[in-house]
Amino acid sequence: MLIRILKDYDAVSAYAADIITEVVKGNPSCVLGLATGSTPIGTYRKLIEEYRAGEVDFAQVRTYNLDEYYPMAPDHVQSYRHFMEEHLFRHINIVSENTHVPDGTAENPAAMCRDYDAAIRGAGGLDLQLLGIGRNGHIGFNEPGASLFASTHLTPLTENTIEANARFFSSPKEVPTHAVTMGMASILGARKILLLISGKDKHEALLRLYDDTVDPQCPATFLKLHPDVTVLADEEAYHG
Repeated sequence: MLIRILKDYDAVSAYAADIITEVVKGNPSCVLGLATGSTPIGTYRKLIEEYRAGEVDFAQVRTYNLDEYYPMAPDHVQSYRHFMEEHLFRHINIVSENTHVPDGTAENPAAMCRDYDAAIRGAGGLDLQLLGIGRNGHIGFNEPGASLFASTHLTPLTENTIEANARFFSSPKEVPTHAVTMGMASILGARKILLLISGKDKHEALLRLYDDTVDPQCPATFLKLHPDVTVLADEEAYHG
Protein backbone atom coordinates (compact mmCIF):
# COMPACT_ATOMS: atom_id res chain seq x y z
CA MET A 1 0.00 0.00 0.00
CA LEU A 2 1.40 3.35 -1.09
CA ILE A 3 0.16 6.32 0.97
CA ARG A 4 0.75 9.81 -0.41
CA ILE A 5 -0.03 12.90 1.65
CA LEU A 6 -0.89 15.88 -0.53
CA LYS A 7 -1.46 19.53 0.32
CA ASP A 8 -5.23 19.74 0.05
CA TYR A 9 -8.40 18.36 -1.48
CA ASP A 10 -7.70 19.92 -4.88
CA ALA A 11 -4.28 18.29 -4.99
CA VAL A 12 -5.81 14.90 -4.12
CA SER A 13 -8.45 15.34 -6.83
CA ALA A 14 -5.94 16.35 -9.51
CA TYR A 15 -3.57 13.49 -8.67
CA ALA A 16 -6.43 10.97 -8.68
CA ALA A 17 -7.73 12.22 -12.02
CA ASP A 18 -4.27 11.90 -13.54
CA ILE A 19 -4.02 8.28 -12.37
CA ILE A 20 -7.41 7.43 -13.86
CA THR A 21 -6.57 9.23 -17.10
CA GLU A 22 -3.36 7.22 -17.45
CA VAL A 23 -5.31 3.98 -16.98
CA VAL A 24 -7.76 5.00 -19.72
CA LYS A 25 -4.96 6.07 -22.06
CA GLY A 26 -3.19 2.78 -21.52
CA ASN A 27 -6.36 0.78 -22.17
CA PRO A 28 -9.12 2.79 -23.91
CA SER A 29 -11.66 0.00 -23.27
CA CYS A 30 -10.77 -0.36 -19.60
CA VAL A 31 -13.28 -1.18 -16.86
CA LEU A 32 -13.49 1.35 -14.03
CA GLY A 33 -15.09 0.85 -10.64
CA LEU A 34 -16.49 4.19 -9.52
CA ALA A 35 -17.60 5.67 -6.22
CA THR A 36 -20.00 8.36 -5.07
CA GLY A 37 -20.03 10.69 -2.05
CA SER A 38 -18.44 14.08 -1.60
CA THR A 39 -14.81 12.96 -1.86
CA PRO A 40 -14.65 11.93 -5.55
CA ILE A 41 -16.55 14.98 -6.84
CA GLY A 42 -13.32 16.93 -7.31
CA THR A 43 -11.76 14.02 -9.16
CA TYR A 44 -14.72 13.82 -11.52
CA ARG A 45 -14.50 17.56 -12.08
CA LYS A 46 -10.84 17.20 -13.06
CA LEU A 47 -11.65 14.29 -15.39
CA ILE A 48 -14.28 16.43 -17.12
CA GLU A 49 -11.68 19.18 -17.57
CA GLU A 50 -9.20 16.71 -19.03
CA TYR A 51 -11.85 15.33 -21.39
CA ARG A 52 -12.80 18.82 -22.58
CA ALA A 53 -9.13 19.58 -23.14
CA GLY A 54 -8.87 16.53 -25.39
CA GLU A 55 -6.55 14.69 -23.02
CA VAL A 56 -8.73 11.61 -22.48
CA ASP A 57 -11.41 9.71 -24.40
CA PHE A 58 -14.12 7.71 -22.60
CA ALA A 59 -15.90 6.40 -25.70
CA GLN A 60 -14.93 2.76 -25.03
CA VAL A 61 -14.69 2.86 -21.22
CA ARG A 62 -17.04 0.71 -19.15
CA THR A 63 -17.92 1.52 -15.55
CA TYR A 64 -19.42 -0.29 -12.56
CA ASN A 65 -20.39 1.67 -9.49
CA LEU A 66 -19.75 0.45 -5.99
CA ASP A 67 -23.20 0.83 -4.55
CA GLU A 68 -26.73 2.23 -4.57
CA TYR A 69 -29.33 2.99 -1.92
CA TYR A 70 -32.15 0.47 -1.56
CA PRO A 71 -34.93 0.98 -2.27
CA MET A 72 -34.12 3.88 -4.61
CA ALA A 73 -35.31 4.67 -8.14
CA PRO A 74 -32.51 5.64 -10.56
CA ASP A 75 -34.19 8.96 -11.35
CA HIS A 76 -34.44 9.97 -7.69
CA VAL A 77 -32.37 13.08 -7.07
CA GLN A 78 -30.43 11.29 -4.31
CA SER A 79 -29.79 8.07 -6.20
CA TYR A 80 -26.23 7.24 -7.05
CA ARG A 81 -27.19 6.82 -10.70
CA HIS A 82 -28.38 10.45 -10.65
CA PHE A 83 -25.17 11.45 -8.84
CA MET A 84 -23.00 9.89 -11.52
CA GLU A 85 -24.99 11.47 -14.34
CA GLU A 86 -24.74 14.91 -12.73
CA HIS A 87 -21.09 14.77 -11.70
CA LEU A 88 -19.51 12.81 -14.56
CA PHE A 89 -21.41 10.82 -17.17
CA ARG A 90 -23.38 13.54 -18.93
CA HIS A 91 -20.28 15.73 -19.19
CA ILE A 92 -18.07 13.21 -21.02
CA ASN A 93 -18.40 11.01 -24.11
CA ILE A 94 -19.04 7.76 -22.27
CA VAL A 95 -21.72 5.51 -23.78
CA SER A 96 -24.71 5.28 -21.43
CA GLU A 97 -25.06 1.52 -21.98
CA ASN A 98 -21.49 1.09 -20.74
CA THR A 99 -22.27 2.62 -17.33
CA HIS A 100 -23.62 0.37 -14.61
CA VAL A 101 -25.03 1.09 -11.15
CA PRO A 102 -26.67 -1.53 -8.90
CA ASP A 103 -30.46 -1.56 -9.33
CA GLY A 104 -32.03 0.03 -6.28
CA THR A 105 -35.49 -1.11 -7.42
CA ALA A 106 -34.77 -4.81 -7.96
CA GLU A 107 -37.60 -7.05 -6.74
CA ASN A 108 -35.07 -9.79 -6.07
CA PRO A 109 -31.96 -7.97 -4.80
CA ALA A 110 -30.05 -11.20 -4.13
CA ALA A 111 -30.39 -12.28 -7.78
CA MET A 112 -29.52 -8.77 -8.97
CA CYS A 113 -26.37 -8.82 -6.83
CA ARG A 114 -25.28 -12.15 -8.30
CA ASP A 115 -25.90 -10.81 -11.79
CA TYR A 116 -23.90 -7.66 -11.02
CA ASP A 117 -20.84 -9.63 -9.94
CA ALA A 118 -21.23 -11.88 -12.98
CA ALA A 119 -21.39 -8.84 -15.27
CA ILE A 120 -18.13 -7.49 -13.83
CA ARG A 121 -16.45 -10.86 -14.37
CA GLY A 122 -17.89 -10.98 -17.87
CA ALA A 123 -16.37 -7.57 -18.59
CA GLY A 124 -12.95 -8.96 -17.66
CA GLY A 125 -12.87 -7.57 -14.13
CA LEU A 126 -12.13 -4.07 -12.89
CA ASP A 127 -8.92 -2.45 -14.08
CA LEU A 128 -9.18 0.23 -11.40
CA GLN A 129 -11.48 0.68 -8.43
CA LEU A 130 -11.92 4.20 -7.06
CA LEU A 131 -12.85 4.39 -3.37
CA GLY A 132 -13.65 6.87 -0.66
CA ILE A 133 -13.72 6.00 3.02
CA GLY A 134 -16.23 6.55 5.81
CA ARG A 135 -15.42 8.00 9.19
CA ASN A 136 -15.84 4.51 10.64
CA GLY A 137 -13.58 2.96 8.00
CA HIS A 138 -16.30 1.62 5.72
CA ILE A 139 -15.72 1.36 1.98
CA GLY A 140 -18.71 1.16 -0.29
CA PHE A 141 -21.37 0.22 2.23
CA ASN A 142 -19.25 -2.50 3.81
CA GLU A 143 -19.85 -1.45 7.40
CA PRO A 144 -17.80 -2.42 10.47
CA GLY A 145 -18.88 -5.70 12.02
CA ALA A 146 -17.81 -9.10 13.26
CA SER A 147 -17.66 -10.32 9.66
CA LEU A 148 -17.81 -8.94 6.13
CA PHE A 149 -19.51 -10.12 2.94
CA ALA A 150 -17.35 -11.16 0.00
CA SER A 151 -19.74 -10.50 -2.88
CA THR A 152 -22.20 -7.79 -3.85
CA HIS A 153 -25.06 -7.81 -1.36
CA LEU A 154 -27.95 -5.94 0.26
CA THR A 155 -26.93 -4.53 3.63
CA PRO A 156 -28.45 -2.43 6.41
CA LEU A 157 -26.77 0.91 7.05
CA THR A 158 -25.36 1.81 10.44
CA GLU A 159 -26.62 4.82 12.36
CA ASN A 160 -23.19 6.39 11.80
CA THR A 161 -23.54 6.14 8.02
CA ILE A 162 -27.17 7.26 8.02
CA GLU A 163 -26.15 10.31 10.05
CA ALA A 164 -23.25 11.07 7.68
CA ASN A 165 -25.53 10.86 4.62
CA ALA A 166 -28.40 12.82 6.18
CA ARG A 167 -26.92 16.08 4.88
CA PHE A 168 -27.98 15.04 1.38
CA PHE A 169 -31.63 14.60 2.39
CA SER A 170 -34.30 16.89 3.84
CA SER A 171 -34.17 14.97 7.12
CA PRO A 172 -32.41 11.89 8.56
CA LYS A 173 -35.74 10.02 8.34
CA GLU A 174 -35.57 10.21 4.55
CA VAL A 175 -32.21 8.44 4.34
CA PRO A 176 -32.67 4.84 3.15
CA THR A 177 -31.82 2.26 5.78
CA HIS A 178 -30.33 -0.23 3.30
CA ALA A 179 -28.03 -0.23 0.31
CA VAL A 180 -26.68 -2.60 -2.31
CA THR A 181 -22.89 -2.67 -2.27
CA MET A 182 -20.00 -4.54 -3.79
CA GLY A 183 -18.46 -6.87 -1.23
CA MET A 184 -14.85 -7.08 -0.17
CA ALA A 185 -13.91 -9.74 -2.72
CA SER A 186 -15.56 -7.70 -5.46
CA ILE A 187 -13.45 -4.68 -4.47
CA LEU A 188 -10.22 -6.59 -3.91
CA GLY A 189 -10.65 -8.26 -7.30
CA ALA A 190 -9.76 -4.98 -9.04
CA ARG A 191 -6.29 -4.94 -10.56
CA LYS A 192 -5.59 -1.51 -9.08
CA ILE A 193 -7.27 0.34 -6.19
CA LEU A 194 -7.25 4.10 -5.63
CA LEU A 195 -8.45 5.30 -2.21
CA LEU A 196 -9.12 9.01 -1.60
CA ILE A 197 -9.19 10.48 1.92
CA SER A 198 -9.96 14.11 2.71
CA GLY A 199 -10.81 16.08 5.82
CA LYS A 200 -10.15 16.04 9.56
CA ASP A 201 -13.04 13.69 10.25
CA LYS A 202 -11.23 10.93 8.30
CA HIS A 203 -8.06 11.17 10.42
CA GLU A 204 -8.72 8.09 12.56
CA ALA A 205 -9.65 6.01 9.52
CA LEU A 206 -6.42 7.03 7.78
CA LEU A 207 -4.32 6.10 10.81
CA ARG A 208 -5.71 2.56 10.70
CA LEU A 209 -4.01 2.08 7.31
CA TYR A 210 -0.52 2.62 8.69
CA ASP A 211 -0.27 -0.48 10.90
CA ASP A 212 -0.20 -4.13 9.84
CA THR A 213 -3.60 -5.22 11.16
CA VAL A 214 -6.65 -6.32 9.20
CA ASP A 215 -9.85 -5.79 11.16
CA PRO A 216 -13.50 -6.24 10.09
CA GLN A 217 -14.30 -3.40 12.48
CA CYS A 218 -12.46 -1.18 9.98
CA PRO A 219 -13.22 -2.64 6.53
CA ALA A 220 -10.70 -0.39 4.76
CA THR A 221 -7.88 -2.28 6.49
CA PHE A 222 -8.61 -5.21 4.16
CA LEU A 223 -7.09 -3.15 1.37
CA LYS A 224 -3.71 -4.03 2.91
CA LEU A 225 -4.18 -7.49 1.39
CA HIS A 226 -4.14 -6.08 -2.15
CA PRO A 227 -0.86 -5.81 -4.10
CA ASP A 228 -1.58 -2.46 -5.80
CA VAL A 229 -3.30 0.14 -3.63
CA THR A 230 -2.58 3.88 -3.78
CA VAL A 231 -3.96 6.06 -0.99
CA LEU A 232 -4.15 9.79 -1.63
CA ALA A 233 -4.86 11.83 1.49
CA ASP A 234 -4.78 15.55 2.19
CA GLU A 235 -2.93 17.17 5.07
CA GLU A 236 -6.13 17.76 7.00
CA ALA A 237 -6.84 14.02 7.07
CA TYR A 238 -3.23 13.28 8.02
CA HIS A 239 -2.86 15.78 10.85
CA GLY A 240 -6.43 15.57 12.14
